[in-house]
Amino acid sequence: MKKTNCDVAVIGAGPAGLAAAISAYENGARDVILIERDKYLGGILQQCIHNGFGIHVLGEDKTGPEYAEHFIQQVEKLPINCLTETMVLDLSENLTIQASSKQGILHIQPKAVVLAMGCRERTRGAIALPGKRPAGIMTAGTAQRFINCEGYLPGKKILILGSGDIGMIMARRLHLEGAQVQAVVEIMDCIGGLSRNLVQCLQDFDIPLYLRHIITDIRGDKRVEGVDFAPLGDEGQPQLDKKISLDCDTLLLSVGLIPENELSKKAGIQLDKITGGPIVDKNFHTSVPGIFAAGNVAQVFDLVDHVSICGMQAGKSAAEYARGELEHFSESLSKVKAGPGVGTVLPQVLSGPADGPLKFYLRARQVTRKALLQLRNSQNEVVFKKKFRTVRPAEMISVTADNLDCSANEYTFELIGEDNG
Repeated sequence: MKKTNCDVAVIGAGPAGLAAAISAYENGARDVILIERDKYLGGILQQCIHNGFGIHVLGEDKTGPEYAEHFIQQVEKLPINCLTETMVLDLSENLTIQASSKQGILHIQPKAVVLAMGCRERTRGAIALPGKRPAGIMTAGTAQRFINCEGYLPGKKILILGSGDIGMIMARRLHLEGAQVQAVVEIMDCIGGLSRNLVQCLQDFDIPLYLRHIITDIRGDKRVEGVDFAPLGDEGQPQLDKKISLDCDTLLLSVGLIPENELSKKAGIQLDKITGGPIVDKNFHTSVPGIFAAGNVAQVFDLVDHVSICGMQAGKSAAEYARGELEHFSESLSKVKAGPGVGTVLPQVLSGPADGPLKFYLRARQVTRKALLQLRNSQNEVVFKKKFRTVRPAEMISVTADNLDCSANEYTFELIGEDNG
């Protein structure tokens, strides 16, 4: 059993973890450990061979592996201790990390921890999908790894449930590889991913999209043979008389992402009931002193660039805490809530002093046109507002507010507009 002390330990070497480790070192943490369960650094970026990464952070349009390589090269230039093929088994409230590696069980005692484990896909069990359980049903991310990393085509005739970004991107990818993509089926009345992916991945390739439809049956014994789905009526019930049956040998699920927070629970971190990630302050400090959370482990983001930006801030904050220059937030400080029209908000706690602009990430509850975003304080005064032509649940809203009182106040974001008054 090996014991190691360090200034900052970062768990996860995806976009958030890489950025956090670099930022921690650049802000004075000279003993940084980066822990990754996979064989290589980069996380999920290594299987995302499409472009769209780095536009905000690097000012360039890169693929996932190219974007990852930019940060990996920075890590390799710094004396950051990278522990690959190392699985973190436990994280305690006193920041003790227990991990398993080829060298055996490791005990790491950092002064600060950054959680950067990312998120995981919802599976069939999470959505109670009806029908039989044949082979050929998998998440879109699994199919992405098969085709982009393993060189294996998961099927020849594909149906995709859910219009999340991974699902739409895989529709295009499979089409380009010669598979027949029968359709994308979505239960909501709007897509679950970015508008650009609707155009570039579905419309440009004439791939059918069925909104407000639900799968009613999966056919096949040993292998998927077909899927039945039907439109939803006004009361949300499937209209079986309008059922559509399509033959396919593979069903991909793109039905949402969940922050990976088993370690957060073990450490006793308070989680947000809506986002599923830790409640954090402006420094990405969680409810447990010395533990920070960044990227998709805190809230599922739409763009990887924002994940990296949050990682940079969390790494900086962790380094400051390790030096004794950053205090943990108090329960009496200001809370930030999601009000009418707003689904989620990050950060959920303000910690003072408010020595500069505060950045917030939000998601709209529904598609709203001519939208007005407002922030109200405890006295119901509007202290910030911004107009948007259209806001959508799948596309995050990023705003910066000035002159907020971080002491014993409560703030509420609200969205009003043409569609919701």
